[in-house]
Amino acid sequence: MATVRQFQVTFDCADPERVARFWCEILGYELHPSGVAATDPTGVGPRLNFQRVPEPKIVKNRVHLCVRVGTGLVGDERLAALQGEQARLEPLGATHVRTMLADDEEESCIVMQDIEGNEFCLD
Repeated sequence: MATVRQFQVTFDCADPERVARFWCEILGYELHPSGVAATDPTGVGPRLNFQRVPEPKIVKNRVHLCVRVGTGLVGDERLAALQGEQARLEPLGATHVRTMLADDEEESCIVMQDIEGNEFCLD
């Protein structure tokens, strides 16, 4: 049996402190004393690390976070929960990209961008 390992997710960004604070607000995480990492106060979720890079973001992320706000909900109830979270995040600097409505295979989700343009989903 393989050993389960802890991991962190690292974001390249221009302003690590600003992006770290943004993600702390979204996830309820705590800002690490370094100011460039966000940690789950319960110890369950992965640590998020933010590192300064000189180049701007140009293309779509190959990996993204899904913020699970609609778990267990379906149809209009799920969409309302996602839209409520969207409304909470936009004043923090998040940008709505598109809403993907439920179909025969998938439930609704909302694609957003953080304050530096990194895509994430409200799922």
